[in-house]
Amino acid sequence: MADESWRLPSSVQQLAASTQEPPRQYLLREQEPLGGNLAGTEMPEPIPTIDLGLLSASNDAEEAAKLRSALQTWGFFKVSNHGMETSLMDSVMTTSRDFFRLPLEEKRKYSNIIDGKHFQMEGYGTDQVKTQDQRLDWSDRLHLKVEPEDERNLALWPIHPKSFRDDLHEYTLRSKRIKDDVLRAMAKLLELDEDCLVNQFSDRALTFARFNYYPPCPRPDLVLGIKPHSDVYALTVLLMDKDVAGLQFLRDGTWYNVPAVSNYTLLINVGVTMEIMTNGILKGPVHRVVTNSEKERISVAVFYGLDPEREIGPIAQMLTEDRPARYRKMKVKDFLAAHFEHFSRGERVVDSLRIRSRIFKRRYF
Repeated sequence: MADESWRLPSSVQQLAASTQEPPRQYLLREQEPLGGNLAGTEMPEPIPTIDLGLLSASNDAEEAAKLRSALQTWGFFKVSNHGMETSLMDSVMTTSRDFFRLPLEEKRKYSNIIDGKHFQMEGYGTDQVKTQDQRLDWSDRLHLKVEPEDERNLALWPIHPKSFRDDLHEYTLRSKRIKDDVLRAMAKLLELDEDCLVNQFSDRALTFARFNYYPPCPRPDLVLGIKPHSDVYALTVLLMDKDVAGLQFLRDGTWYNVPAVSNYTLLINVGVTMEIMTNGILKGPVHRVVTNSEKERISVAVFYGLDPEREIGPIAQMLTEDRPARYRKMKVKDFLAAHFEHFSRGERVVDSLRIRSRIFKRRYF
């Protein structure tokens, strides 16, 4: 039987503590698309910050204009006045950091490898390795399904730190409210019924929480924390590390650094599911994470997807004679499976669904 140990990479955290030079499978390759200078470029203007409370309460024209500009220019933005207590965000980040500082054997109780050889999406470990020549990311993660609530696999939810489960449950409740407020604001910009986008998410829609850990890396000039990608789900709510930067977004061929701030910040970005549902009006931006030679970095992302049994395609209200469908339809679960195949190669699955022969006239942006 062929040796397939390459499918089960070591904990990157453990690797970082024991090596002076990253193994070759982590090194960026010269021919790799979207590689470029890992140092990145400073953003030409501050990240757009939307006062979500003001926008939700009064449909403030100035905040709506800021949101429109953010979606048109970047595909992501920060939110303020969102109702999430700083104490809760602080607790989530603290328990996340404490989990990754547990002994390796304790963390492996929640492994995403079944029987020592079969990968599953949920659990602790690294992302799936599909091919022997795949470039690997310098990060460990804990990936958990949080909705539908009756599908939570609590065997994979850590019991240490003690507050982890309660914090995650409360955090996802608050995050869901933020997601709904953002979707209603987007719907108004798109001239849709206010709840049109919210109603795309049934009680069987998928929500995942992903805790990302990026250990210090001895070669930040050659190694990425996460390869370039667009989020596959509809919307992402990201809790950023307040001390260490690392997130970069691609715009017009240039990688721009998202700076760290002195307090915990929620960043929202569009995913390719939303790109398809809005028939290409909204775009899922390409982003990546770079590494740091001295400091670890933590982030917590909550991904909002659709019911895997439904079909994904442009929303009917987004289609007219002048705006025919730009994407062919596909079942959500098949779309997700295709995404993970594309992700391992650094490709966007949405590009494979595009109907290239259609003429498309923009109306909104």
